[in-house]
Amino acid sequence: MHEMLAPRLHQFVAVARAEHMTRAAVRIGVPQPTLSRAMTRLEADLGVALFARSGRAIRLTAAGRTLLAGAETALAELAAATDELTGDTDPAHGRVTLGFLSTLGTDAVPRLLRAFRDAHPGIRIELLQGRHAVLLDRLRDGVADLVLTSPLPDEPGLVATALAEEEVRLAVPSGHRLDRGDARPVPLAEVAGEPFLAFAPGYGLRTPVLGWCRAAGFGPRIAFEGGDAATLRGLVGAGLGVTLLPLAPDVPGVVQLPVRDPRPVRTLGMVHRGGDSPTPPVRALRAFVAARAPAVLAHA
Repeated sequence: MHEMLAPRLHQFVAVARAEHMTRAAVRIGVPQPTLSRAMTRLEADLGVALFARSGRAIRLTAAGRTLLAGAETALAELAAATDELTGDTDPAHGRVTLGFLSTLGTDAVPRLLRAFRDAHPGIRIELLQGRHAVLLDRLRDGVADLVLTSPLPDEPGLVATALAEEEVRLAVPSGHRLDRGDARPVPLAEVAGEPFLAFAPGYGLRTPVLGWCRAAGFGPRIAFEGGDAATLRGLVGAGLGVTLLPLAPDVPGVVQLPVRDPRPVRTLGMVHRGGDSPTPPVRALRAFVAARAPAVLAHA
């Protein structure tokens, strides 16, 4: 029944407020006979009298007052939602939602957003930070407009654009036997028997790290699993194991070594839904990320 009522709520409220069919018809711009028939059909469909008619005057019945309260609330909520949507799509002051990996949140994303804000000061940006699998879910269900992630998905409905390659380093405790005080790459197989600190399943580096270890001829002996790069580095600094992580600013107690055999590199990129109709703010951020992110991510 409520699906049938929705198109006539506006007409009903106009009549209820004017308490006069002709004045209501003029106010909303429909012929008076058309409006009168619509109200008669509404009463018939609901099976109650909404108006008490006396000549040209109309007043609400008890049932009419009940419907008016609900109708005004529904129309107000619809107007608010429409205003919000209109505001979100405004080219200069709209809204866009960006998702990104936690490992990009300390430097790369803040630098990108600072530059974007300089170019588009009025656009509002909502941020989603999290693990790879969750970011893709938020993209698929429409919560995020674009995400910065790795590895890049290959699936129908998603468009992935490679932006930069990021070298991953071997993090070991200071004083570790591989801490030789130089920048020579170390074979990954050198840590085959050591406790390994890994990202939990669903995080973007989980699968690549396991693949790099297999390529080096071993399966890592995982001592701890987590979802935060800073925490994993802290565990390394405490001497609890080694791990593979993107290069970070100097961390006390941790040495970040280049690696060979294999050289661990991951591709960072932008992902968005294919075939959608992005709003002007979303188009602006997508274009900005495509143009500016490669340089920012390459130096992250």
